[in-house]
Amino acid sequence: MRKTISAVLITHNEAENLPDCLASLQDWVDEIVVVDNHSSDDTVRIAQQHGAKVLQTPDWPGFGVQKNRALDLATCDWVLSIDADERVTPELMAEIQSILATEPMLKAYEIPRLSWYCGKFIRHAGWRPDFVLRLFERGSARFSDDLVHERVVPTGKVGQLKHALLHYSYRNFSQVLHKVNAYSSASAQQAFASGKRSSVAGAMGHGAWAFFRTYVLRAGFLDGSHGLALSISNAQTSYYKYLKLWQMAQDLDKH
Repeated sequence: MRKTISAVLITHNEAENLPDCLASLQDWVDEIVVVDNHSSDDTVRIAQQHGAKVLQTPDWPGFGVQKNRALDLATCDWVLSIDADERVTPELMAEIQSILATEPMLKAYEIPRLSWYCGKFIRHAGWRPDFVLRLFERGSARFSDDLVHERVVPTGKVGQLKHALLHYSYRNFSQVLHKVNAYSSASAQQAFASGKRSSVAGAMGHGAWAFFRTYVLRAGFLDGSHGLALSISNAQTSYYKYLKLWQMAQDLDKH
């Protein structure tokens, strides 16, 4: 007997991304669950038009906790966790359906992800292979409670699928700058809460290392100009994370 599947996702002002994401789920998942964090655009209306079960939350507890809220609303046998800027290809859909058509050998599967950076899918720079655990039997896994860079924590062995999940992570450089700011702030808050501290020199060192790791060690140069731009934005994210971490300590000392 075929296993049923819930697609779960969290949103905040994702009206631009959401239609294509939900279209890639249409007619083959049994349930779509959307937990929305107080969107001011048409996100909720779009989700409802696609038949999603929608919960709106006024607070923001972090990515991990918010995704667990969505997971708790799922009712099907299996869960596919997906972000609004991701798309399930027909090949990936067929592979998932094949697994659910029989008794799955495992309770969780990683999916290879192919990510888009300002006009090009990146195939090096540490972005590929990018296996993310997104498909699992309900009740066999939970999301970590991390404020950012949350992960699925499974209880058993994990398999790997072959076909890619498309990730339109950065459509333009304005979006890059926005995410550099958002992720560096969230990462700094998480590091500060765990007792870490930094300095201006440390921030510079972390930024330089992030560039070298991305562009040289992880062969970002093979992606041409896009690989160079990506390496620079990775360096900026790391630099500002540790600079903000240093500033948090400075602000604490003033009080």
